[in-house]
Amino acid sequence: MTKHLCLATAWLLLAGTLLRAQGGYYPRDTAYSIQSTYLKNLRKYPDVLPVWPALPKGVVADYNVVYTTLDGGRQLHADVFRPRRRGRKPGVLMIHGGGWSGGSKENMVPMAEQLARSGYVAVVAEYRLTAEAPYPAAVQDLKAALRWMRAQAAIYNIDTLRIATYGCSAGAQLAGLLGTTQGLGMYEYHAAHRHHSDAVQAVLNIDGVVSFVHPEAAPEHSGKSANAWLGPYPDSLARWTEASPLTHAGADTPPCLFLNSSHPRFHAGRDDMVAILQRHGTYYDIHTFEGSPHSFWLLHPWFEPTHERVVRFLKRVF
Repeated sequence: MTKHLCLATAWLLLAGTLLRAQGGYYPRDTAYSIQSTYLKNLRKYPDVLPVWPALPKGVVADYNVVYTTLDGGRQLHADVFRPRRRGRKPGVLMIHGGGWSGGSKENMVPMAEQLARSGYVAVVAEYRLTAEAPYPAAVQDLKAALRWMRAQAAIYNIDTLRIATYGCSAGAQLAGLLGTTQGLGMYEYHAAHRHHSDAVQAVLNIDGVVSFVHPEAAPEHSGKSANAWLGPYPDSLARWTEASPLTHAGADTPPCLFLNSSHPRFHAGRDDMVAILQRHGTYYDIHTFEGSPHSFWLLHPWFEPTHERVVRFLKRVF
């Protein structure tokens, strides 16, 4: 355990350096991390191990690349992981969790590294959190990241016709919203790269709600995170409805993968979404890691099975 805590400390110091290197002073809550997830689950799951970044051979990494600049000079950054070998590869926009108010892109780096090793260009994007700018800022930022990926396709060897969104927890809700609002223009805000598409060809939902207003989402109605991000429930019901991927799902919704923990609150609206996909003949896949905690993707023994199922799904749809 001491070894893993030392590694955790080292990685947190690195993450802090990366955040400071981005410049400016913006509200950030990085308490939700690989280390905190490991320590939180250690008592109930004494055999778990944290998953730390380890850049694989044959993978090229570019850290803290600016993908858009806001009014006032605020820059938003992304880490890009890609195979060294030539040729256009499918892109995956990776979105961290943390209740829309916390977490950081560094949490997604281990999986991004492994996806790049498996032949994908993984882009791990920073986005504005609740304390800096509540809904819909995060959605606007990530739409800009999708357009930026297409604008930079020649540099990073991204196949612009094969781009997936991959999100965990709150990031999964965002990934689903990106996938169900493509081309609608309702979240257009950033001026850069407007001539590029925000289309998404696959959605990978890793334990995130599909609807905020579904009866299964009742825990969110009294929770602090969603209320802070969207406004008080039910006074802001229109926003809660608009921010639900299920609200926009239909014939144009791309194939979806749902990987879930054993906690039902993170499945809210999933089965209704599946019914829509079935009605339109759209491919989907579901798997629940029985007995697993939320944030299972940050821990062994669930990290490798998560990666395997994600790659299997992407190979099927791409």
